[in-house]
Amino acid sequence: MATDWTVSAITRAMLPVLLALTLVEVGSGLVLGQFEAQLLQYPTLLALVPVTIGTAGNLGSILAARLSTSFHLGTLSFDPADEHLAGNAVATLALALSIFPLVGIGAWGLTALFGSVQLAPGTVVAIALSSGVALAVLAVAVTVSVTYVAYRFSLDPDDVVIPVVTNTCDVLGVVVLFATVQVFL
Repeated sequence: MATDWTVSAITRAMLPVLLALTLVEVGSGLVLGQFEAQLLQYPTLLALVPVTIGTAGNLGSILAARLSTSFHLGTLSFDPADEHLAGNAVATLALALSIFPLVGIGAWGLTALFGSVQLAPGTVVAIALSSGVALAVLAVAVTVSVTYVAYRFSLDPDDVVIPVVTNTCDVLGVVVLFATVQVFL
């Protein structure tokens, strides 16, 4: 794929994406605002929000970078039986399984150190792990889908996929975290 590195070409490719992502982020803030009372009632959840959405975005970004590299090397296949694609998806899920319990422990410890803890550590870890695994599954689906769309529209995945994935994971992170909280509390 030949890339035209002019200001007008970059603007044509990225401006619609950036405008749409701005609306997505506003949506994330609106969703977060709906849960303000729970955040104030349980400060540990307040500590979980930025770390959860940031970690989910990072997992999606790692996968996006790997898929983009495979795309540029000509080894990317969107076949569900492709071992390389499946291996990257499984690695993303394994990272989530190992990182999100630490996120929960860290959020509980931080809240215990600087404030009053309202939730048990097991509950916080369960919320972090459950929401993290769900977010990892969603991040894999979003990343593979957006990479495929970029491929189909002859867009450079380096330019498009990571911004879309991280912004989408922000919104999904807030929604999934609070859906998980509703299950556990």
